[in-house]
Amino acid sequence: MEPFFEFRIYQVNPGKIGEWVKFMEDTIIPFQVSKGMIINGSFVMDSTDEFSISDGERLMTTTPKGSTYVWIRKFEDMKQKRELYQAVYESHEWVNNIAPKVAELIDRNSIAVSYTHLRAHETDSY
Repeated sequence: MEPFFEFRIYQVNPGKIGEWVKFMEDTIIPFQVSKGMIINGSFVMDSTDEFSISDGERLMTTTPKGSTYVWIRKFEDMKQKRELYQAVYESHEWVNNIAPKVAELIDRNSIAVSYTHLRAHETDSY
């Protein structure tokens, strides 16, 4: 397998986005980086634009978000991903200190994870 990106999308609990971003920036990201994780970016989605065509006219509907958090990690292959997941999510620090706070700040049932490979630009689909 080749390198790939992991896109993680979370719904942050109402009124907790500021606390969540600070926790990510001060605790989670530095901790994961210390274990070898490559973090490519993290973002708060302010809104989502949806496009449609009605009676031949292109329409755009903007939906405010503000409590949706997205971050991106990169892995060289599935073996590295498994090793890093184990190093992070099975560690004493994660289990005892970080995970309980995560559970307070985000809706863990809303987590969506998508993967994309780096070779998209090499396809003939464009």
